[in-house]
Amino acid sequence: MSKFMDWVDARFPATKMWEDHLSKYYAPKNFNFFYFFGSLALLVLVNQIVTGVWLTMSYTPSAEEAFASVEYIMRDVEYGSILRLLHSTGASAFFIVVYLHMFRGLLYGSYQKPRELVWVFGMLIYLALMAEAFMGYLLPWGQMSYWGAQVIISLFGAIPVIGNDLTQWIRGDYLISGITLNRFFALHVVALPIVILGLVVLHILALHEVGSNNPDGVDIKKHKDENGIPLDGIAFHPYYTVKDIVGVVVFLFIFCFIVFFFPEMGGYFLEKPNFEQANPFKTPEHIAPVWYFTPFYAILRAIPDKLMGVIAMGASIALLFVLPWLDRSPVKSMRYKGWMSKIWLVVFCISFVILGILGVLAPTPERTLLSQVCTFLYFAYFILMPFYTRLEKTKPVPERVTG
Repeated sequence: MSKFMDWVDARFPATKMWEDHLSKYYAPKNFNFFYFFGSLALLVLVNQIVTGVWLTMSYTPSAEEAFASVEYIMRDVEYGSILRLLHSTGASAFFIVVYLHMFRGLLYGSYQKPRELVWVFGMLIYLALMAEAFMGYLLPWGQMSYWGAQVIISLFGAIPVIGNDLTQWIRGDYLISGITLNRFFALHVVALPIVILGLVVLHILALHEVGSNNPDGVDIKKHKDENGIPLDGIAFHPYYTVKDIVGVVVFLFIFCFIVFFFPEMGGYFLEKPNFEQANPFKTPEHIAPVWYFTPFYAILRAIPDKLMGVIAMGASIALLFVLPWLDRSPVKSMRYKGWMSKIWLVVFCISFVILGILGVLAPTPERTLLSQVCTFLYFAYFILMPFYTRLEKTKPVPERVTG
């Protein structure tokens, strides 16, 4: 085996990659619960790719046969129903894990210097993931798939001058049709997964170049022993690989429980109108995107003007990209930030959850007003951040991690 590895290493840096990214990559020893979600995101990504490949073997990307092929997978393909439910539940699980991973970044300042590029790559993954989920949402060719895509694509028509042409170009036709389904299938199965995998590699490389953050926001590279090993660091393998296995087991237990017993999750993971074939002549009673898009959909609906609503929805995502340059706090972790940062983070999270709930529900004057209030608070969190992070009094940060 030693001779074989020497032969491989002479031609490919296998051992060097293993050491740089696992056995000799030193991570802070005070990782907590929130640090499970990075590895869980990789696990769900693998699940989506594997189950997606198997589903494409029996799926037919045409307006006439797409819905029937999904029914065929569910009823006649061996283990097809499990594969389909693993994939559909995996889509929701992916966003749950990613949202918690992003919350960890907000909580401990993982976007601050020198990790700005790590955050930007992460946000690009999030953006590509949203596109991937949207493209895949049309593929079952159910009622909500069809009309949800119709509503979202029509938003591009609000863009001045090029709006109508852009909308037609995205659809590939004058309305949602088999042509749209084919191009969305190609993007969902080939193009976007390649983009996501590439961004994940860049995200991990950027992270391992600057080192992982920790709940204290302390740089562990400042204090090293005579061998150059951080005093507050431990090797990622075997310590954190074993710890992550515990998180994986717990996650898989919950994930499989949902897949086998509650795959529809009350109509949030698999929506009831999607069990009916797409019908261009029959509009569902209430059209709403899948739950992981609803906060941004609520922001869109909160603005009376269509163009301004589209701009607000785009800005709500764009602001996440510039977060590293909005936070002027001298400390990273929320443990040592002032009371204003803590209050605004709570307000932001509550507003985001409320917007997500409102996006699922049919609009009423009262709900629209609440959406407008939450939208204002959502944007205020970012716009006011340079001021309250600079003005607030922070606690002294310890020299070493506190555990």
